[in-house]
Amino acid sequence: WLGLRDYLKIWKIQKTIQNQVKNDGLNDVVLFLEHNSVYTIGKNADKTNLLPSKPVDIEVIETDRGGDVTFHGPGQLVGYPIIDLKRYNKSITWFMRGLENSIISMLTRLDIDSNIKNSLTGVWVDDKKIAALGVRLSRWVSMHGFAINVNTDLRLFNGIIPCGISEFGLTTIKKINNQRYDLYDVAMLMTDSLTDFLHTSYGGADA
Repeated sequence: WLGLRDYLKIWKIQKTIQNQVKNDGLNDVVLFLEHNSVYTIGKNADKTNLLPSKPVDIEVIETDRGGDVTFHGPGQLVGYPIIDLKRYNKSITWFMRGLENSIISMLTRLDIDSNIKNSLTGVWVDDKKIAALGVRLSRWVSMHGFAINVNTDLRLFNGIIPCGISEFGLTTIKKINNQRYDLYDVAMLMTDSLTDFLHTSYGGADA
């Protein structure tokens, strides 16, 4: 748990940890934190999804993760799993579905029914997105990860077309349950879900 941190500093920390995991100098790590407000642009993004209406005082950073344009900010739980998939299953699809299902499992513990949508990455409550995902692999070791809207101010998404998807809305755990949550507590619930996911897959056929 790293608390509230700037995006670029954590990006550098991720790269350092990823290199250590790739070289067998470190076990798998998951970083949990919230970011100071920032818009990030994925390597395959359509930059027109960053709108002229965005606040001028929020930094825009081009990153090396997959996915399109998104927002990170206070009240949003960000998780960066730096995982060697060779220990589990050498499949990006398996990994992404596992992250989504881990989030769904965590939300169930908060009495929130969520789902995935065919051909769209992320986790949804009805037709509103509650979690976004974007990762990058190097020698089967992941970095970047997921962002869950817990107490997020959704007005800050008005400066973008989130993940390039305009036909669906956004929501937060706070909005659904009418209750503000401590991000650390949600991170601990996610730790349980991710542990279950990875332990179930440890030593898979491709490990």
